[in-house]
Amino acid sequence: MKKKNLWLMLFSLMVMSILSACTDNDRETSAAGSRDEQDTNEETNMEGESMEGMMDSNSMGEEHMDSMMNDDSMDNEHMDHDEIISLTDSTGENELIIPPVLKSDSQEQTEYTLRAQTGQTEIFDGVQTITYGYNGSFLGPMLQFEKGETVTINLINELDEDTTFHWHGLEVSGNNDGSPHNVLKPGEESTIEFEVTQEAATLWFHPHPKGQTSEQVYNGLAGLIYINDENSKNLGLPNDYGENDIPLIFQDKVFDDEKQLNYDAAANEDGTVGDTSLINGTLNPKLSVDKEKVRLRLLNGSNARNYTFKLNTDDDFVQVATDGGFLNEPVLMKELTLTPSERAEIIIDFSEIDSSEEIALIDEEGSTLLPFEVSNEIGEETNIPAEMNDFSVTEEEKNLPVTKEIELFGMMDMVTINGKKFDPERIDFTQEQGVTEVWEIYNKPDMMGGMIHPFHIHGAQFKIISRNGETPPENEKGWKDSISVAPDETVRIAIQFKDKGIYMFHCHILEHEDNGMMGQIKVE
Repeated sequence: MKKKNLWLMLFSLMVMSILSACTDNDRETSAAGSRDEQDTNEETNMEGESMEGMMDSNSMGEEHMDSMMNDDSMDNEHMDHDEIISLTDSTGENELIIPPVLKSDSQEQTEYTLRAQTGQTEIFDGVQTITYGYNGSFLGPMLQFEKGETVTINLINELDEDTTFHWHGLEVSGNNDGSPHNVLKPGEESTIEFEVTQEAATLWFHPHPKGQTSEQVYNGLAGLIYINDENSKNLGLPNDYGENDIPLIFQDKVFDDEKQLNYDAAANEDGTVGDTSLINGTLNPKLSVDKEKVRLRLLNGSNARNYTFKLNTDDDFVQVATDGGFLNEPVLMKELTLTPSERAEIIIDFSEIDSSEEIALIDEEGSTLLPFEVSNEIGEETNIPAEMNDFSVTEEEKNLPVTKEIELFGMMDMVTINGKKFDPERIDFTQEQGVTEVWEIYNKPDMMGGMIHPFHIHGAQFKIISRNGETPPENEKGWKDSISVAPDETVRIAIQFKDKGIYMFHCHILEHEDNGMMGQIKVE
């Protein structure tokens, strides 16, 4: 069956590649007139390995094919993500770990020191698991920024391998972004400084070295950033960190018989998933809450798994923020799906839920992710205001022509953007600093249906104009830096870069990113 599926996949990719190369479809024709000449020349002159070249039968011998088909890793294939391994229910025996707040090195200004390091963590009782972390053995602390302030961060690589410090969702210059161009070798240090120019949001940081991101994140390198501003302070939302304002980093892992994170054994070219759920690095977590409104800041920090969150009681919750800031008004939700790297802030009112029942956050399969233990204590009185922001997509933005086209295609290690794999020496697009352009992202299906690709752009927040020509849902009418794109779906976004530099754009299934599903834009 493995051979049959692989041959079918390879045949379908070959056919789709030939059709793509030989057929002028309506989408390409309509966009050709709107793409500026400079970008057209850049794309025409791109150098890189094309899908057609990859699929050339002369370049993939029978011996290599047999090796692929006999590879034990094929047992863990999930090419369409329709049959992802289920998560084991949380037993709720361990109180949720809350990431510590990192203190500034200086009383006069905001200055942090971050160290990427290895360590040992007791995830399972009595067992030390080898892990990576920032300023600790596993995951990282929470960093706080204030809009308008200047932040200095001292970066130190204490790993035995190259790494970078990428600020996911943060609007900073290309030199400070932490892309594959900003490598720190073992033992190296650097310092970055930037002004915080964006509104209140929940962001995160993680490594981004070329070809090594997936393993380093899997081993534990990830941390959160809270940006605050005057608006966020005045809204009256729950904001007591660790009490009624709770960060939740969702990840899934595979542990071997020795309770170790053996990435090489677990790795999957199409995205590594596991059966063990960790939240903030906690195995079998529970969250103790009072009878009050509790704000949960959700981060899908997994390598590849998509999470659909809902309450086991079928009660509603309220979404108040997207990746990059508050929604204009609260959106009542029954469930919420986040693909890798996406964030959302939701509020659950535990004073309105029958606490005699067992209450838990579950996924779409009903697996228990986070049980809640509700006390009889009446908590803090907080507010969910009817108006929270003044976000809008202007008519001018809606009417701008498409100037950048992105085509996502493939699976496993045969993934591309616009038919090319990542080349650090190639600039795929250019854009002028401070100028809004419209990008169109298309997820091209193959004969096996394709899969969802979470698409992320560095160094900027963007607005969703449309999904397949339709207005996005209410809970996506806010600032975004990552977006889920389903097979055969077309998404248009309006994006402006505040800073200059070279920025990545890529699929945030981390193995796809490492396998070259990434491009570069130069902002001048």
